[in-house]
Parts: sequence; structure tokens; C-alpha cells
Amino acid sequence: MKRTMLFIVSLMAGVSLLNAQDAASIMKAAKDRIQMNTISSRSRMVITAKNGSTTERIIDQYSKDDTRGNARTVIVFQQPKNVAGTRFLTMDTASGGSDRWIYLPSLGKVRRIAASESGGSFMGTDFSYDDISSTDREVNLDTHTLVREETLNGAACYVIRSVPKESGYQYSQTIVWVDKNSFLIYKSEMYDRRDRKVKVMEMSNFKDVQGRLTPTQTKIATVAAGTSTTIYLDIVRYDDPIPESVFTTAYLETGKTR
Repeated sequence: MKRTMLFIVSLMAGVSLLNAQDAASIMKAAKDRIQMNTISSRSRMVITAKNGSTTERIIDQYSKDDTRGNARTVIVFQQPKNVAGTRFLTMDTASGGSDRWIYLPSLGKVRRIAASESGGSFMGTDFSYDDISSTDREVNLDTHTLVREETLNGAACYVIRSVPKESGYQYSQTIVWVDKNSFLIYKSEMYDRRDRKVKVMEMSNFKDVQGRLTPTQTKIATVAAGTSTTIYLDIVRYDDPIPESVFTTAYLETGKTR
């Protein structure tokens, strides 16, 4: 199991272009960097509007692969009162398929998220439903190319362009900065189908958690809107037992495990 909380201008002079297999290997090393059976966390989600005003939400998150290798994540909103009790479940397959459901207390029932909504805002944040699933996206779903090497955050990085093989994905390409030594992902830029940069995601404040170097701050900014959402990871635990019943629509509706 792996989870890590991702437009070519020109190629830098003197930097050789690795082949697609090498670039894919780099991305796989980055995606597989943290190994665990489960992950449980509590985070503060700070949403910043264009005028600088902020709203804060407290969320719990539980992730665990099933026996077939499908990646499953449940997000539970705890605060503030107007979103408390909202619960979201996503299941992502190795072939790129996703099933998503959300429970909104105001509706009193579980609603399935249609594929056409995958690019829509997740609970009023800068994250889309696809963004929530992006850390579980399999490397073989994209074509990867190393476009240059440069320094970011004082570290030498590979800069890799990833283009989805399927036509319906939200982004036409992503550009990712990967630390050459640690394979930490520091930054991702996402582009729409007109190759316009629409979002920038940055991961920082890496801390050792149970022997795993973990980003405790993730910020995603929407370029045109001038808004951003930052997730501060306050508590994280790897390999704690999580009941199977958490990853069901029954749990979404009741908030109770069997």
C-alpha cells in the first residue's frame, strides 16, 4: 500500500532526457516511498478566499487497501457545525476506475458522485474529487517524461511531465518536482485541456512519523481564482487497525462501525 500526501517550456541546456521507462521508475519510487498497511489522521483544513479571509475545518481520514489492491479512503468532517457529520468514501482501482459516495447530513442520505463531477470542488475547497484520489493514482495510467533537472527548496530535483493515457481525466498533464535523493515530491502543477496551468500543489514541513518522512503541510492553490486550501496534518498514525466496515456506505450513513 502506498499513500503520500500532486507545461513544458524548454529543456535546460546540458540535461539529458531520460526515456519514458526511467521517468516512470522515478515516479514509481516517489509514489512507493511510504509503505504502510493503513493510515489514520486528523487534519486542519484552512480555506483561503481571494480577499484573504479564511475558514477552517477539522477532518479525520482513514485509508486502507482491500484484498484486491483497491485503494479506499474515508474522510469525516468533524468541525465546524455546518459541515460536521459529512462523510466521504472513495474507492480507486489499479485500472484507474473510481467509485465515490458522500453523505450530507442535510440530505440525510448517501449520494453517489457521478463521473461527470470528478473535476468539481470537494466540499467548497480547492481540491477536486480527482485531486482527493490523485495520491493513489497508479503510475502506469500516465506517460512520464523527464524534462529537466533543477533545484527546488535547496534540493536537486527531477522535473517530470505526466500525461494521462485516458481521455476523460481532469488534467491534460501534470508537472512534478521529485527530490533526486529522497524521492520526496515537493510540488505539482496541473494543467487543463488547453494546457493552461490551473492548480499548484506544494508539500512541505516533512517530519519523521514512525520512521516515515511525512509531509505535514499540503497546499493547493487555484491559479485563476486566487484561492487556496491548506491541510495541516496534526495527528497521523501508520498501521493502526481500521475495521472493514468503515469503508462502506452504511458507515457513511450512520458513522458507526459494526
